[in-house]
Amino acid sequence: MAATDLFARRATLARSVRLLAQFRFEQSAPARFYGALADDTAALVTDLWRGVRGDDPAGATLLDVGGGPGYFADAFARAGIDYIGVEPDPGEMHAAGPRPANAAGTFVRASGMALPFADDSVDICLSSNVAEHVPRPWQLGNEMLRVTRPGGLAVLSYTVWLGPFGGHEMGLTHYLGGHRAAARYTRRNGHPPKNNYGSSLFAVSAAQGLDWARHTGALVAAFPRYHPRWAWAATSLPGIREFLMSNLVLVLQPGRTH
Repeated sequence: MAATDLFARRATLARSVRLLAQFRFEQSAPARFYGALADDTAALVTDLWRGVRGDDPAGATLLDVGGGPGYFADAFARAGIDYIGVEPDPGEMHAAGPRPANAAGTFVRASGMALPFADDSVDICLSSNVAEHVPRPWQLGNEMLRVTRPGGLAVLSYTVWLGPFGGHEMGLTHYLGGHRAAARYTRRNGHPPKNNYGSSLFAVSAAQGLDWARHTGALVAAFPRYHPRWAWAATSLPGIREFLMSNLVLVLQPGRTH
């Protein structure tokens, strides 16, 4: 079975439309948006694990790099996966308010660029929509591979800069250039964007991610995260894919036999 076979059955047009409808709530109703995204991500990781390993991930340990306030913890707990969230920003970590004492997951304040975990210490390492927010995304990727056990799974998913959502809350104005888009947003809204180009948002291409992943020797699969299965061919179209894909998923298995 190919790594993506199970998830491919889930990657329908109806799923794409459903997720797209949730994006408009990212800032106005984050619990709604991130809750839906978390459930979809847990299903994605579960399908990929089963595709690569052939068994169920229940009982596996997952490290979520850039886990934020814990929406993903609840979703992975429901899947039976032990969740550890890493978040460098205390504001983000507590953005959803205090978590109950009996809430799922363990949380660590740390940078994904230098994870405070031993080599080969987790079964799954996930980074969802974080790589475009750090100045050295492939250092983050290398850290993810370092802490993942041989035969485990590393899933790095990020927003492609030239895709339709590359500008985040700046909308399509990022096609004018990152700095120009940020200045325009500031003029119109009276404050800079949360994801400010050059400091908390960077231009990361699909080509860069694919090149890094191939050079690791651990790449298992690469596909657009939110597209239906019939549109996955966009991944293999240099140049055009930068505009067609909103988000690229890189699936890696450290220590796999080549």
